[in-house]
Amino acid sequence: MRNRSIPGSSGHVRAMTLLGDPVLHAPCEPVSDFGPELARLIEDMFATMYAANGVGLAANQVGVGLRVFVYDCPDDEEVRHLGHLVNPRLVEADGDVIRGAEGCLSLPGLEAPTPRFDRAVVEGLLLDGTPARVEGTGFFARCLQHETDHLEGGVYADHVTGWRRSRLLRAIRKEPWGTGVNSLKG
Repeated sequence: MRNRSIPGSSGHVRAMTLLGDPVLHAPCEPVSDFGPELARLIEDMFATMYAANGVGLAANQVGVGLRVFVYDCPDDEEVRHLGHLVNPRLVEADGDVIRGAEGCLSLPGLEAPTPRFDRAVVEGLLLDGTPARVEGTGFFARCLQHETDHLEGGVYADHVTGWRRSRLLRAIRKEPWGTGVNSLKG
């Protein structure tokens, strides 16, 4: 029998922020209030992530410019990693650089080969304010780097270079949500 609820089970699905929305491209503010509004945000983020079949979601992807992300992501050995981080910061990213397919709920239907380190460590806080350190390898390391990028106002497409970048920009402009998006950071 479960002793705790399933993350997101009492949350509400929020509208997804898409590429081009200013909140997605600005650094997020640190969380200072660890009360019920933060708990509701995290619950809603899990519900939204699951509804969109994602493995991670940053607060600015639901229009909230706060430093929070949630995840339910496997690593390369299919070990499930489930949790959230408040005020996270990437403290280590090392190992081999792997160029792997990467997508984003804020760029729906698209993906591109994106270089990421195969190991990442993120430190932050839990909902109750206790310190947390999360280490990931493989696909989970990619997820951790992806979500911390969002909190700095970036998207995976900012890391795509050369002809892959040109192809991705063309694909973005063809999407109904991509009109008016002409460039990316980087």
